[in-house]
Amino acid sequence: MTPYATAPADSGPTGWFSKSEAWLDSKGKGAWIAAMVLGFVFFWPVGLALLFYMIWSKRMFNKSCSRRRSDHLRRAHVMNPTGNSAFDAYRQDTLRRLEDEQRSFETFLERLRDAKDKAEFDQFMDERAHKASEERNAPLDA
Repeated sequence: MTPYATAPADSGPTGWFSKSEAWLDSKGKGAWIAAMVLGFVFFWPVGLALLFYMIWSKRMFNKSCSRRRSDHLRRAHVMNPTGNSAFDAYRQDTLRRLEDEQRSFETFLERLRDAKDKAEFDQFMDERAHKASEERNAPLDA
């Protein structure tokens, strides 16, 4: 019996589509948009297909793929000890404080968005109730 040769499960992109997708991801959202525009310029169905793919895969509305990767690499580099324990402690404290501030700011923005949404909804409901009361009080033309 001969053993089967199998590729490792994590061997990366294999087809031309996967390779081009990985290449565009490494370049960021701008590369996806440029590819879509060029697709529209040279052969509009290709541009349309890229637009649909970007929307379907949520690449259009998410942060750039390369930005996520660089953020991860930056965090990994920042966490390396320098050998100076006082500086490392200061850095950890500062990073922790900045992360807390970021969380509190994001919470504030979420509350602000919720308040704006509630105000817009309340305004809509008031206008709707006002229209309904006007329609009830309007004289009927016979």
